[in-house]
Amino acid sequence: MTDDRLLSTADATPSDDQADERPRLPYGSWPSPIRIEDLLGDTVRLGEPWIDGDETYWIESRPAEAGRSVLVRRGVDGTTEDVTPAPFDVRTRVHEYGGGSYTVAGGTVAFSNRTDGRLYRLDPGVADPQPITPEGDYRYADLRFDPGRRRFLAVREDHTGAGEAVAAIVEVPLDGERVPRVLVEGPDFLAAPRLSPDGTKLAWLEWDHPDMPWDSTRLRIATVRADGFLDPSDLAAGGPDESIAQPEWSPDGVLHLVSDRSGWWNLYRLVEGPRLEPLAPTEAEFAKPAWVFDRSTYGFLPDGSIVAVARARGRDRIFHISPGRLTGEVESSFTDIAVLRTAADSVLAIAGSPTETSMVVALDPATLAPTGVLRRSSVVPIDLAWTSVAEPITFPSAGGRIAHGLFYRPTNPEVVAPDGELPPLLVHSHGGPTSHAPNALDLTVQLLTSRGIAVVDVDYGGSTGYGREYRRELEGNWGIVDVDDCEAAAQYLVARGDADPDRLAIEGGSAGGYTTLAALAFRDTFAAGISLYGIGDLEALVHDDHKFESRYSDGLVGPYPEAAALYRERSPNRHLDGISCPVLVIQGLEDHVVPPRHAEAIVAALAANDIPYAYLAFEGEGHGFRGADAIRRTLQARLSFLGAVFGFAPADDLPQLEVPGLADWRAGRTRVAAR
Repeated sequence: MTDDRLLSTADATPSDDQADERPRLPYGSWPSPIRIEDLLGDTVRLGEPWIDGDETYWIESRPAEAGRSVLVRRGVDGTTEDVTPAPFDVRTRVHEYGGGSYTVAGGTVAFSNRTDGRLYRLDPGVADPQPITPEGDYRYADLRFDPGRRRFLAVREDHTGAGEAVAAIVEVPLDGERVPRVLVEGPDFLAAPRLSPDGTKLAWLEWDHPDMPWDSTRLRIATVRADGFLDPSDLAAGGPDESIAQPEWSPDGVLHLVSDRSGWWNLYRLVEGPRLEPLAPTEAEFAKPAWVFDRSTYGFLPDGSIVAVARARGRDRIFHISPGRLTGEVESSFTDIAVLRTAADSVLAIAGSPTETSMVVALDPATLAPTGVLRRSSVVPIDLAWTSVAEPITFPSAGGRIAHGLFYRPTNPEVVAPDGELPPLLVHSHGGPTSHAPNALDLTVQLLTSRGIAVVDVDYGGSTGYGREYRRELEGNWGIVDVDDCEAAAQYLVARGDADPDRLAIEGGSAGGYTTLAALAFRDTFAAGISLYGIGDLEALVHDDHKFESRYSDGLVGPYPEAAALYRERSPNRHLDGISCPVLVIQGLEDHVVPPRHAEAIVAALAANDIPYAYLAFEGEGHGFRGADAIRRTLQARLSFLGAVFGFAPADDLPQLEVPGLADWRAGRTRVAAR
């Protein structure tokens, strides 16, 4: 990867003399070569890499195919091909967010098909996948092959009964001639069934309501009997106030894991006792919050050492670890690494950098340097002169706290703003809320910055990547700490002279949408808001949320119903009379995480209160949009809405966005400012 795109942005910046000759255009109206269609053409979402011998696999979610997820294989000769034919959609809805939707062994693929939830088997040279699980309301994830017993192991979610779905670890016969048999059941949640190399031990993770996997999990190990069932299990690690993640067996049969017992998600191995032996303790996070299954962050190299990804100081880093000691951080341009896989003499990652969108990349097992790009999420070439590289910022927030974020300046080599004008600022609040701001080239951000709109992606208290203590700052404080930090980020950038105090907007999706709505309903810092499938009613969410998150708010707000009054107090939908600025509301009508009635209640109240708003609802879209039409319209509306509210005319030819009452609102705001 030594192409021109790896040059620094400083090398492409015009000189002061050149800058003086450039036309002066208002922020937000700058013409840009980064088009909305560039985010939709040959652009895919990459996930779930896998290595099987000399072949590599990954999943591509394709907006051009209505978001269908396709399993792709790259052969030893370097050619790539689709493995799963249409209409198969390689996804799973276990925990609604999925992950671990396929596995490959000896060229035989087992995968979950989203539309019916069944597992299918596809053998080399066979065109048509064959079902290996029965029909019914079942879902499967976190698949692994057990070669000694010719079966697959999987986490199954059983939705056939009344009440909550039932979790189990099951075996699925390779030939599908009999129904899956339950190996483990009882806990509310199960994950990561991992078989030892000799097939005699099975390790897995479990946890119960109201905990989330980043709060408290248990690692258990059981002996596998000759008939394939398990002896009673032993607790190997974890328990109250300890989160265990990603158990993996080394090739020589030693169980490794990630634990946050030190306050940071660090690597350990299980030794005699049993006890945990730390490997390279450091103030970095070697795990990511388990929103999805099978998000691997480390693996074993041929010499017995470990390659691992850890997040620290706002970016991901690659570490090379020898047992018991840290060999060192590996110099790398990658700043965001979603998944890492190793097998035999291969290392595979999905990674991005400030100047590169996400890609499937191979690494040299000896040096961990990149050896080739197997697939880019986008093939659209971006001149680095147009690229805004994130500036990590740390800033003071309410109560003497410190918060973090990534700031993107408006960047355009062909124009400058008029003297004395400051750019509008869009504050982005990530979802989760247990997540973090990604630090890689994101064309949805560059779409704005290249047009003259500043963006800050806030890692508010509760975000991951800063240790358990920071992650816990949101406990009992959802709707307060996150809003404080988003406000503080905007105020910090205004004080630095990087943003116009009168043109501050906030946006977010899902939990970030809740933060957005709470900031608009309870504070007055922002002059506009964009909510994508945002949570409006916390109390309603308790009643209609899916199993995985149904007790999540116990920790974020308080136990329900004891804290019912607090839920109502912090629900934006119950305080929409506090919103006095325009709002863009966007919703998928097939959303099972945040149902459409949240958005419908918001827009009804905005209409009743004569607040300018626009509402876009998309048929067939769920929690996060996958189809090209929904993505296109969302990006168009976002840009059009900001221009209409903040008084600039985007250079793009955009469809009309109707925002009733906006002209009167702007006129009233102008009169107030004049006084």
